[in-house]
Amino acid sequence: MIECLTGKVIHIETEAIVIDVHGVGYLVYCANPFRFQEWLDETKTVYTYQHVREDAIQLFGFLNREERRLFEKLLQVSGIGPKGALAILASGEPKTVIQAIEEENERFLVKFPGVGKKTARQMILDLKGKLPDVMPSLFEDEYSDETSSRFSESDPNKELNEAVEALKALGYVEREINKVLPEIKEQQLSTDEYIKKALQLMLQR
Repeated sequence: MIECLTGKVIHIETEAIVIDVHGVGYLVYCANPFRFQEWLDETKTVYTYQHVREDAIQLFGFLNREERRLFEKLLQVSGIGPKGALAILASGEPKTVIQAIEEENERFLVKFPGVGKKTARQMILDLKGKLPDVMPSLFEDEYSDETSSRFSESDPNKELNEAVEALKALGYVEREINKVLPEIKEQQLSTDEYIKKALQLMLQR
């Protein structure tokens, strides 16, 4: 896997750019190659995804890791290939795409080239709630106040606070925790019992 390429952008085409890295020119497909216009003949870093097929090895390039992570998530959706994922990225910012998926906004998603109602629904089914690692700041800003208010309203005990922190350490995001919090916060349990109860509820969902 090639994590990134650092070199000069020496050529721009309608679907790709060419990056010169120590005399070797790499053809890198991009969502919108002309965003790299200002990088011509300058040394820059492009984050890449290496796609391997039986008949080809291709590199796809992104301005940042967030774009690349969203691209990788989109590839996990049935019916979306590299070209389709690039088309989605070319049509909107990662934040906008993520918000549409989280809000189940099918009308917005079908505006992307090659995305019909069936694919839009599949994107929501496959990706909703699984995108905090793409843009953590988006989820923190949206849900941190909600979590704080819920804690203050219920005046949670030490054990509940510890359980929530333990769930975060296990990799669960606030959005997932918030869904089960109302069902467990009214009970008086030990930290371990809170954790077990929360995990049980999240698995059921």
